Amino acid sequence: MSSTSLVQNQMYKEVDEKIIFEKASQFAKEYLESVFERNVYPTEEALFDLGKFDESMPQNSSKANDVLDFLNQIGSPATVATTGARYFGFVSGGAIPVSLAAKVISTFWDQAPAMHVLSPIGSVLETVVEKWLKEIFNLPASTVAGFVSGTSTANFCGLAAARFRLLSNLNWNINDKGLFNAPQLRIVTGKHAHSTILKAIGLLGFGKENIEWVDVDAQGKLELNNLPQLDDRTILILQAGNVNSGSFDNFSELCTIAKKAGSWVHIDGAFGLWAGAVDKLKHLTKGIEGANSWAVDGHKTLNTPYDCGIVLCKDEDAIKSALHMAGSYIVTSDKRDGMFYTPEMSRRARVIELWATMKYLGKKGIDEMILEMHKRAVQFSTEIMEVEGFSVLNDVVFNQVLVSCADDDLTDKVMKRVQELRECWAGGSVWNGKKVIRISVCSWATTASDITRSVNSFKHALNEIS
Repeated sequence: MSSTSLVQNQMYKEVDEKIIFEKASQFAKEYLESVFERNVYPTEEALFDLGKFDESMPQNSSKANDVLDFLNQIGSPATVATTGARYFGFVSGGAIPVSLAAKVISTFWDQAPAMHVLSPIGSVLETVVEKWLKEIFNLPASTVAGFVSGTSTANFCGLAAARFRLLSNLNWNINDKGLFNAPQLRIVTGKHAHSTILKAIGLLGFGKENIEWVDVDAQGKLELNNLPQLDDRTILILQAGNVNSGSFDNFSELCTIAKKAGSWVHIDGAFGLWAGAVDKLKHLTKGIEGANSWAVDGHKTLNTPYDCGIVLCKDEDAIKSALHMAGSYIVTSDKRDGMFYTPEMSRRARVIELWATMKYLGKKGIDEMILEMHKRAVQFSTEIMEVEGFSVLNDVVFNQVLVSCADDDLTDKVMKRVQELRECWAGGSVWNGKKVIRISVCSWATTASDITRSVNSFKHALNEIS
């Protein structure tokens, strides 16, 4: 009698024959070949067909080929083409080819770099990429990196480190004593702080009602004249890349003020921090080295696949203490043990595709790719303003363009029609009390012709409605 089960035998057979992996590879190649010309958003038929996934849990095992065929047939048409060239809805980023290929390899490796002993390759690549990030952003030598799912978690980690350090300076160990009766800390940030910042503030127990809001200027930059007096109980949260306008706070002056007061500065730089890697744009991030922690995504401006967030902190003890991990079974080493820099122990080695992207592009390639995104955003702004009936409401300093029509109702109708046309896809927002269509140019694949094609779709939508 065989010592293996029927399903186990079947899976060994699938590994030996490799047919399903060849099929998956073929489906992936077919998708990649079509993504640049397909509808940016799924058709109504594709969305309707998603209902076919809604079934009772199967009682018996299925054939692997059938599972993949079904997934590809129903799932592929219902994807949003964020890896294409004309998706501008959110700052999602594309995915450069080598990063997708590296992710395929890493998927088969299935590494979890919590400890060096668990994944030596993961540990080494995290160490290398940490060094590269410090170099490209010109951060202090003491800076350490944690590789997390996205900026939501990165912001959480940075603010957790801030909470630990400021309370520790006040002789309060948050890990031992908790928040009850703890010294009160202050949160100071601009009125355009991103929702992920508010989420982290809530999760960390600071309470959104306790935020000391600072007015911002017409572009969303924190106004220095309205900054309250800072002290050694203050966490000052700044922004590299306003989610709507793309504007950047005045880091040099604000970090200098905060340092004198003994405050902790955290910079939310989800997509904007990468401007610091571009010679012609790095003036936007001047002074960021004066902060204490930073959050940034690889899957946005750098165009790694999802998910690829990074928290950077120049106080290693603070972030390790805030995200502390212990257990008799844990095997630490004199190498990097990644679990000390993130909330999770079980996490995939997302650093593999991040390393592949940075290795492939190099400094010059990163500079060129990101500057091209900026140029395409400027092009969008220039061309759309030449179309009667559209206005651009922000200074295009990076990759964001805010477009509006004569009134809010028309803006909404045009945006909806643009989405229905599916030539490109853009979402809505509100800017200084006015509804806008928000354009985020963040894919390596976006060309000048893609921008013109998208602007023509906006023009077409307005003409239809008018």
